[in-house]
Amino acid sequence: MMTWERKPAPRGRAVSFTFEGREIAAYEGETVAAALLAAGIVAFGATREGDARMPLCNMGTCFDCALVVDEQYLVRGCLTDVREGLCVSRHRAS
Repeated sequence: MMTWERKPAPRGRAVSFTFEGREIAAYEGETVAAALLAAGIVAFGATREGDARMPLCNMGTCFDCALVVDEQYLVRGCLTDVREGLCVSRHRAS
């Protein structure tokens, strides 16, 4: 019988960034999307109709994880590494 165990993995240095004014704890080497999901934030933006946009592929193929990062629009959270002091907010379609 096979047993499934999580293997220990070293984490990077602890960092923090803000998401819509809220401080988010993360670790170097994580993506913004991973850190937001770990913090319980699942809606990264809104469609034109106001529906929540949530990360879908987590590998850079789609743009459902698009965020505003340091005032730059349409940044894919799944491809963006966290770093100390990032300012992140939801992307709202216009």
